Amino acid sequence: MAGFDMPTVFAMAAPSQDGGPIWVQFLPFAAILAIFYFIILRPMKQRQKKVQVFRDALKVGDRVITTSGIYGSITKMNERSVQLQVADKVRIEVSRAAVGGLQGQDPVVQDSGSMS
Repeated sequence: MAGFDMPTVFAMAAPSQDGGPIWVQFLPFAAILAIFYFIILRPMKQRQKKVQVFRDALKVGDRVITTSGIYGSITKMNERSVQLQVADKVRIEVSRAAVGGLQGQDPVVQDSGSMS
């Protein structure tokens, strides 16, 4: 750096005082927030709404699969849990949130290990 002294180098690196309107300086921040919203938050909210609609529509007799991979038929329901018949005379009670989808269809609830 021949010909430059340290105060001159720092002066060149410092932002100028006349940077234009203040809102222009916030445009990159607003753009990052918008990208974050449309790539992460909006799809997550849509997925949660789809899952809630699915769980609200469950009824006795539906053949479902749980998020842990248990296949069964709903025999009884309440607000928090469902009773599944998994074999002849074998019934288990699981959380309503554990129901991941209907048998033979794509799962509505994504497993917690995936980000898709």
